[in-house]
Amino acid sequence: MALHVMSEAAACLQCKNPMCRKGCPINTNIPEAIRLLRENRLDEAGWMLFENNPLTTVCSLICNHEKQCEGHCIKGIKGTPVHFSVIENYISSYYATQMTHGPVKSNGIKAAIVGSGPAGLTVAIILARYGYDVTIFESKDKIGGVLRYGIPEFRLPKTVLDDIKYRHIDMKNIKFRPNVNVGSAITLDDLFRDGYKAIFVGTGVWKPNALHIKGETLGNVHYGINYLNNPDAFRLGNKLVLIGAGNAAMDVARTALRNGTHDVTCFSLTKKVAASEYEFSYAQLEGVNFEYNLKPIEIKDDGVIFREVTEDEDGKITEVPGSDRKILCDSVIISISQGPETRLLDEDNTIETSKRGTVSVDGSGKTSREGVFASGDITLGAKTVVEAVAQSKIVALSMHQYMQSLVNNEKKENEEQNV
Repeated sequence: MALHVMSEAAACLQCKNPMCRKGCPINTNIPEAIRLLRENRLDEAGWMLFENNPLTTVCSLICNHEKQCEGHCIKGIKGTPVHFSVIENYISSYYATQMTHGPVKSNGIKAAIVGSGPAGLTVAIILARYGYDVTIFESKDKIGGVLRYGIPEFRLPKTVLDDIKYRHIDMKNIKFRPNVNVGSAITLDDLFRDGYKAIFVGTGVWKPNALHIKGETLGNVHYGINYLNNPDAFRLGNKLVLIGAGNAAMDVARTALRNGTHDVTCFSLTKKVAASEYEFSYAQLEGVNFEYNLKPIEIKDDGVIFREVTEDEDGKITEVPGSDRKILCDSVIISISQGPETRLLDEDNTIETSKRGTVSVDGSGKTSREGVFASGDITLGAKTVVEAVAQSKIVALSMHQYMQSLVNNEKKENEEQNV
């Protein structure tokens, strides 16, 4: 492994204008990390990666590298790019084991984090670095959000998330409240009442998008995000029809195969799948079948009726009359993305949302309610983990500035009253 990593590192040209860094949504200083590795300064390289990206171990495994850092590598134009994903994983996995420092001195200011997905974890870790007393409120029993309950073990081992909890949550004295739905027993008003100076909302997108066709409520029909949450709870049978062809659908398909379903077919409305080439290639390799230009019309107890469609040059979809055909199957999974969970938003109507139901924020993550910030999928819709981390770094700084301003104003008012 180390020899392979060093071979990759040796291949880096150390470009003066590194396109790899420009291709990284979080602007990782890739040439510097590689340079430090080549000079046997592994700890310095690891420190730099974690300072820039608290979830660097996660991103090294699940980022869309072929379109980001590696896809922009100058060597990839005529040959093979430097595989920074391998380098980043090696450095970050090693350095994570060296993290033994406890919490920094507390500044006595409380901040609340609602949701422990990529966005919530990023904000929590950065605020803890500043010295804030951070409490994470999570509706499930463990941290991770979509990382734990939406990405399969074979792509992201749960041990990586367990290590993040140990190194970044437990050791930094970040308090964790599992199995708590903010928006039901606890409200945002309750959090402000109890002294939290700022609240971060990163509840993600857990509401599956529906087809709204006849038969969608039948007992053999499920949604992709629900299946990935706990695959062991489902009995899919031998033949699965999977409607959707994005990255999440690839995760569903590959998980189903690993759990005993032998015949899995993805149905795409368009002539090209929405998943990345990397995920698509693995699905094909593992035996997932694909059908294109088919639109589901009705779901039956024993299958799905599809109608052929055509696409013009502008991507306009036209149904083909008289082309309906029934595909037999034991189960159906619908995986056509997700929308935001609205429990908290329904409870607090002071937070403005878009037509899609996502939380409206300004460039620094401020919502329409004073002291409440948001980032990640709840604001962007279903995006990549690294995009959520990049946005959340900005929001964490914004929250820090907001709380410092708040505290300074309070001190000033108290001083004026004592004069």
